[in-house]
Amino acid sequence: MIRCDALVVGGGPAGSTCAWALGRSGWNVVVADRARFPRDKVCAGWLTPDVFRLLELDPAEYRATGATLQEITGFRTGVMGAALVDTSYPDVVSYAIRRREFDAFLLRRAGAQVLEDTPIQTLRRRGGAWVVNDTIETPLVVGAGGHFCPVARHLRGGADTSSPVVAKEAEFKLDPDHARVIPAVPELFFCRDMEGYAWSVRKGEYLNVGIGRRDSRGFTRHVEEFIAFLERRHTLTPGSSPRWRGHAYLAWGAGARPMVADGMLVVGDAAGLAYPESGEGIKPAIESARLAADTLIDSSGRVDVESLRPYAHALRRLHPPATRRTAPVRAALAALGRALLGSPT
Repeated sequence: MIRCDALVVGGGPAGSTCAWALGRSGWNVVVADRARFPRDKVCAGWLTPDVFRLLELDPAEYRATGATLQEITGFRTGVMGAALVDTSYPDVVSYAIRRREFDAFLLRRAGAQVLEDTPIQTLRRRGGAWVVNDTIETPLVVGAGGHFCPVARHLRGGADTSSPVVAKEAEFKLDPDHARVIPAVPELFFCRDMEGYAWSVRKGEYLNVGIGRRDSRGFTRHVEEFIAFLERRHTLTPGSSPRWRGHAYLAWGAGARPMVADGMLVVGDAAGLAYPESGEGIKPAIESARLAADTLIDSSGRVDVESLRPYAHALRRLHPPATRRTAPVRAALAALGRALLGSPT
C-alpha cells in the first residue's frame, strides 16, 4: 500500500503545480495519471506572462531546457473567410508552447512520485482516509484530471450534465511550404455566429491548428469547413491527413458545482474554470492549483470540508458563474462582434 499526504489525480498544469507547491512545503505527494508523459494534449498552447509569474518560472529558464517557446508580439484576427486585421505590440504579450513538452517539464519539476498509466478505478472512504485503486491510502485527494476527472465525478455524484466547450486540433511539424506562417503572430478566425473560434499558431518548427465551439451541435460540419478553409489558404495541403484530436471542457465558471468535500477538492478543468469568452484554461488551472495549495498549507494539514471551504469561496469569487445569454442576445452580440472584427481599431 502506498501512503502519502496527498494524491493528485492528473499530471497536467493544475496537478503538477499543486504537487510542486505542496512538495516544497514538505508534503509527501503522489501524482497519478492515466497517460504516460510526454503526451499530446489538445490546446492552442499559448501562455500569458502571468502564467510564468504564477509558476515562479523565468521564460528563459524554460527555454534553456530545449523546449519550444515561441514569443508572440501580435495577432491576426477576423471572421473566418473574411479579411484579417493585424494587431502588433511593442513587447512580448504571450508565448506559444507545445503541451507535450510543457506538461512533462512541470511534472518533472514537481518532484513528486508519479504513477503513470494509472487510471483511477476505485475511490472509497476508510477510517477518515481515501483508499484509491486499493493500492493508495491518503487523507487528501486533489482532482486535476480535466473535464472527465473521476474525482470531480465523485464529488458530483454522477456524470456531468453541463454543456461543455468542444475542440479539435492538429499539431504537426512544418514543411518548407508552410514557412510563410509568421512565427510571432498567431491567427484567430472567429465563427460567424461568434459561438467559437479557430486558430493557427506557430510553435517554432511546429504548427498547431484547431477549432473550439461552445457546444457540440453541428461540430463535425464546423471542423470540416475549417479544414477546407485551411486548404484554400494552403495552411494544409489538400489530401494531407494530420492527426486530429478532440477535447471537451467547461467554461461556465465555478458556479454551484461542488469544489470540496472531506479530504477532497478539484482544480483546473476538473472544476470547470476555463475563461468563458476565450476558453483559456492554463492560467485558471495554475491559479486554482496555487490557491488550493496555499489553503492546504495555511490549514496546517487539516483537510476536513470546513478547512477546505475557504478555497471554494475564493474560487467562486475569482470565477463566478457565467451568464447564459438568450438566443436574441447572442445574435445581437454576434453581429456586434463581426462589426468590431472588421475594424482595425
